[in-house]
Amino acid sequence: MPQTRLFIKTDEQTARALSEVFDVIFEEQGLPVSAFEDPDNPENWFVAIYCETDDSETITEQMNNLANDAGYHLKIDRDDIPETDWVAATLRDLSSVRAGNFIVHGSHEKHIPKPHEIAVLIDAGLAFGTGHHGTTAGCLDMLARLKKSGRYHSILDLGTGSGILAIAAAKALKARVLASDIDPVATQTAKVNVRSNGVQAYVECITSTGFNNRRFTESGQFDLVFANILAKPLQGLAPDLANHTKSGGTVILSGLLPHQRAPLTASYRLQGLHFERAHIRENWLTLVFKKP
Repeated sequence: MPQTRLFIKTDEQTARALSEVFDVIFEEQGLPVSAFEDPDNPENWFVAIYCETDDSETITEQMNNLANDAGYHLKIDRDDIPETDWVAATLRDLSSVRAGNFIVHGSHEKHIPKPHEIAVLIDAGLAFGTGHHGTTAGCLDMLARLKKSGRYHSILDLGTGSGILAIAAAKALKARVLASDIDPVATQTAKVNVRSNGVQAYVECITSTGFNNRRFTESGQFDLVFANILAKPLQGLAPDLANHTKSGGTVILSGLLPHQRAPLTASYRLQGLHFERAHIRENWLTLVFKKP
């Protein structure tokens, strides 16, 4: 599906303000909003939204209305992005990624890990998660830190995508992992990657909307939970995530922007989880909580 970038060129203060205004509406539609500095001229900033080209006129109208209501009357520009075989293009360009003592690589790269490294084989595909995004790498950084400090026996990877975090956890901890995703294509991709990494004895992949699958009841509570999705669904899932975490268990959340830290932390504190650590990688935020 062709994509379009809708953007406004302005100053930093206005870009940040508009980003907060847009974020409230467009995140619910699954459209991430970004505000960033012009690399060629630091005095200029952009606030941008990517959407399907067929929806661009509707999104432009929404952006205009929201900006006008907030007192900003600015021009909205657009770039139409040509359709590209991103899987093939990405596969050609991807190089291995290191996060903690994990190395994530594709089958096109004949990489032999160093003795202390844990290799995870993930090819670019239709599901999110090759390790190159700051959210995934941030979770791997936190997993590398946590595995030094405790033993984990029952793990949940909610929104597993390619299965990368489930696979990494299974390899590092030799523990049972339930990998769940709302998208059946992602579930199938994760199953293929689990087999490719030889951890099918540890990882079970299921399709589920939230916790609406009998396997959650059968599995009981988890002592390590990953949820690398978006801020809005993470806030809504806070009660269920807390209820499915064992006492003494750890919850790792990502898919977050730095300004979303306060509301997410408040939501999980209300569920009795203690905030432990924040980690930023490539401008993406990962949060770690502990259940008493």
